[in-house]
Amino acid sequence: MQPTARPLSPHLQVYRWQIQMVTSILHRVTGIILFIGSLLIAAALLALASGEEAWSRVGPIAGSWYGLLVLFGWTWALAFHWLNGIRHLLQDAGWGYSIKRFIANSWISVIGSFVLTGVVCGLVYFCGGIA
Repeated sequence: MQPTARPLSPHLQVYRWQIQMVTSILHRVTGIILFIGSLLIAAALLALASGEEAWSRVGPIAGSWYGLLVLFGWTWALAFHWLNGIRHLLQDAGWGYSIKRFIANSWISVIGSFVLTGVVCGLVYFCGGIA
């Protein structure tokens, strides 16, 4: 039997970028970031629980500019993944399927994640959490 010639599925170069596409990709990427970042945070907490000597090796790295950048990125990934997950749960319940609502909810996930990250980082900073 001859294989039938089927059209290939269009790739990213064919499609015009849309917010729904970006949030779908970002949701997967932030899931990976959260996994890796959670391992780093668990390692830091283990060092903290292990005593002053172990924490003295981890503390300066965590408090450096690149350590704070990683923590900021992890916080943003958590906020985005959380808000976008809520959006997905609402869609699973049958809400927000019109194109207009779908686009608006996607933008709410993106903008809301930056706002939420700013609020969390601001609270940490003003409560003296960053040494």
